[in-house]
Amino acid sequence: MSRSLNKVMLIGNVGNDPEIRATTSGTRVGKIRLATSRSWTNQSGEKVEKTEWHSLAFFGRVVDIVEQYVKKGDRLYVEGRVEYSQSESDSGTKYWTSIVVSEMVMLGSSGGGGSDFGGTSGGEFAGGGSATPGPEPDGDDLPF
Repeated sequence: MSRSLNKVMLIGNVGNDPEIRATTSGTRVGKIRLATSRSWTNQSGEKVEKTEWHSLAFFGRVVDIVEQYVKKGDRLYVEGRVEYSQSESDSGTKYWTSIVVSEMVMLGSSGGGGSDFGGTSGGEFAGGGSATPGPEPDGDDLPF
């Protein structure tokens, strides 16, 4: 029996306030962009930094937490899976990659002092297990 693993773990900074929408079937979906950066010294001795932007999608009860507590500049730890999607339009096929988040920990905000979550500062667990308690909508059902 073959097994596979599709798991992503990221720590980064939120690049935009959350977008919360509903699919045509009524499922609430939260979407944010998360920046991760790395730096190194190249062969010429210059310091180089590269930032990667990740599209995150939240489903289930985590959407409520994201909507209420997450904002641009916050630092998050997320776990999830990579999902590739595509759609057809008059201009051709559009492809995109998302991280469907199943676990989230709020690590703090860029404004200092940490994010306030339920009366405690950053580091509070916000996932509580799977962020997708039921069947997930098809990619065609997502409004963004």
